[in-house]
Amino acid sequence: MEPLIGGVHHVAIICSDYATSRHFYHQILGFHIVDENYRKERESWKCDLRAADGTQIELFSFPNPPQRPSRPEAQGLRHLAFSVANLEAVIAHLANFNIECEPVRTDPYTSKRFTFFSDPDNLPLELYETVT
Repeated sequence: MEPLIGGVHHVAIICSDYATSRHFYHQILGFHIVDENYRKERESWKCDLRAADGTQIELFSFPNPPQRPSRPEAQGLRHLAFSVANLEAVIAHLANFNIECEPVRTDPYTSKRFTFFSDPDNLPLELYETVT
């Protein structure tokens, strides 16, 4: 039987400060802006951002969104992982913006290297090296 799911199309993120998060995902992480709209009836921005492989992030702003616990090990989405070809290069790039990464670890099952960092709302993000 062929898989029913073809892959991940997008991940939706509600941010506390739209301009800060838009800058982070677009200018720092390098996601391309596909579309951006202000939805007046919802007092909300929606920005569609695309990675090189076509995966998208939908970035939303809402007035006074409730906080959601994400650490430590809260139930629900644990983290969002990005594939990278050169882990050190991305860590160095993030350091240029004063974004700290955790120490690099190695996945004991795949032998791939990875690290974690956070977005402006403290959402846990992972860099997973896919080429070694």
